[in-house]
Amino acid sequence: MAKDAPPRWDRRMQQRLARGEAAALGELYDRFATLVHGLAHRVLDDDSDADRVTREVFAHIWENPESYDPGQGPLRSWIAGLAHQHAVQRLRQTETAALARSGAGTAEDLERKVRQASVAARADYIVTSMPAPLRAALELAYFQRRDYRQTAADLGVTEDEARRRLRLGLQLLSTANDQRALHHRPRRAL
Repeated sequence: MAKDAPPRWDRRMQQRLARGEAAALGELYDRFATLVHGLAHRVLDDDSDADRVTREVFAHIWENPESYDPGQGPLRSWIAGLAHQHAVQRLRQTETAALARSGAGTAEDLERKVRQASVAARADYIVTSMPAPLRAALELAYFQRRDYRQTAADLGVTEDEARRRLRLGLQLLSTANDQRALHHRPRRAL
C-alpha cells in the first residue's frame, strides 16, 4: 500500500456514505461524535452550541460525503477540521450578535477570541491524536512537572528516549498556532 494512501476503513466508510447507507453514518457518529463535540465545546465553551455543531457536522458529512478527499489525510482529521470550521463559524455568529447588542468590543476582539479558541482546540486535537507514548511523556512533564530524567524513570525508558518523546510531542504541539496547519493535521508518529 502506498505511504499516502488512506486507511481502508476511511475509504470504505466514504463509499458507504456515498451509497447513502444510514448505518455507515451511525457507525461514523459512534466513532467520532465525542471528538467533534469536544472540539466544538473547546471553541464555544457551551454544551448546547457544541451539540448543535455536532449535528451540523454529521449532517454535512451525510449530505456531502464526496467532499472528503482521501488524498488530503485521514477521515478523522477531515472530520476534526469540519468541527473546527463549524465551531468557529458559530462563535463568530454568536459573538458578532453579542457585540451588536451590547455595542462593546470590536471586530479585532472577536478575531482574537476566535484565534485563541482555534489554537486551544487544535492543541487539544493534537494531544488526543498523538501516540500514547508521546502523550504520556508530555503529561508527566507538564502536569506532574517531571524533568526528562524523572519522566524516563516513570515510563521505564532511557533518558534519550524520554528526551526524544518530549521533543517530538512539543514539536507537534508547536504546530497548534500554525494557521496553515488547521486543515492539514499532523500524521501519527511512532
